[in-house]
Amino acid sequence: MKVRVQQEDFDVGTEIAAMRRSRPKIGAIASFVGVVRDVNDGDSVATMTLEHYPGMTEKSIAAIIDEARGRWEVLDALVIHRVGTLKPTDQIVLVIVASAHRGDAFAACEFIMDYLKTRAPFWKKEITPQGGRWVDARVTDDAAAERWQQPVSKVK
Repeated sequence: MKVRVQQEDFDVGTEIAAMRRSRPKIGAIASFVGVVRDVNDGDSVATMTLEHYPGMTEKSIAAIIDEARGRWEVLDALVIHRVGTLKPTDQIVLVIVASAHRGDAFAACEFIMDYLKTRAPFWKKEITPQGGRWVDARVTDDAAAERWQQPVSKVK
């Protein structure tokens, strides 16, 4: 299980290949890539700057992964989250989950991403034609995370 918070871009294919290498128990890999949009709340976005608390952020993300491992059969997981100033079409986040079966991989990947949006300590500031503005949490992100409040029993 790995967590990386970095300014540099990432290569999805390279990261998936590294996870699969020499892991014959892996039967499924699910991934998610988040990308900077050029429009948010009806305004064009020139750039987005992501800030975080080093150390605290990585621990928070590791706890999210651990929670997923407690719910599903996760063989490996990787979260890469970028910080700094990004432009539309730049990659922001990568979540990869490996499991023996697709159901666990899909569910754990979605769970991790939903919780990243609501629990991980990142702050986003967009630059629009109207000036800079901090991005508030969305009601839809909170609703997505709330659906996981029901405990899920692992299938063995």
